Amino acid sequence: MSSRINAVRIHAVRNTLATSAVLAVACLGMAPAHAGVSGSLALTSDYLFRGVSQTNQEPALQGGVEFAADNGFYLGAWGSNINWLSDLSTPLAPISSSLELDGYGGYRGKFNDVVGFDVGAIYYWYPGDFPSGFNSADTAELYVGISASVFTAKYSYALTDLFGYADSDGSGYLEANANWEFKPSWTLNAHVGKQWIENNEDFAYIDWKLGVTKGFDSGFSIALAYSDTDAEQALYTNPHGNHIADDTVVLTLSKAF
Repeated sequence: MSSRINAVRIHAVRNTLATSAVLAVACLGMAPAHAGVSGSLALTSDYLFRGVSQTNQEPALQGGVEFAADNGFYLGAWGSNINWLSDLSTPLAPISSSLELDGYGGYRGKFNDVVGFDVGAIYYWYPGDFPSGFNSADTAELYVGISASVFTAKYSYALTDLFGYADSDGSGYLEANANWEFKPSWTLNAHVGKQWIENNEDFAYIDWKLGVTKGFDSGFSIALAYSDTDAEQALYTNPHGNHIADDTVVLTLSKAF
């Protein structure tokens, strides 16, 4: 994504200690409990992450799997095709990276019958070949969330540079979501979020989304959503000339298993 274009600087690639922490925390909690497995596959017309296209407004194939223990601990992995990094490639500084792989783990619980919570960590990994001096896009975040009825809120805190932005560790993302099943198998989806980027304040923005999801007994679902941001157009225009944080409509077909 172009918001990360100006973040390509001569910083060393971060190590993956945060990934090890994610795995250790989740596995520690899961070991003595009976684990359940769930997952999903999805085809979407555009992979939006926090309101910004990761695929130059083109389709993405995505999939994930999660192991959840009876005691509340969980461990998961998720992946998607991307092209915001390869879009930065030049003959003198070639980049070959077209995949995002995420590993996460944490603990979900309840304060009472109404209010729940979720704490954990996630590591975003972008495998590929990068030129010397390229500031790694790999990112580790801690997160904490709270839920009540149809509402959820979540805050994510970057332990590393955020997706390649220079000196951006400590960045944060705050989001609020509502998923209301207004009639059987039909859910209204609403979202608003705010991205802060440490030492890169010009790139901060708000994103929002409104959509509807129709579920089927087979485990398939189809979702249609309108998304937009207030991101500065000049800062979020990629090398192809596309404003990838602009308003858009996204159609997604998914299958849960």
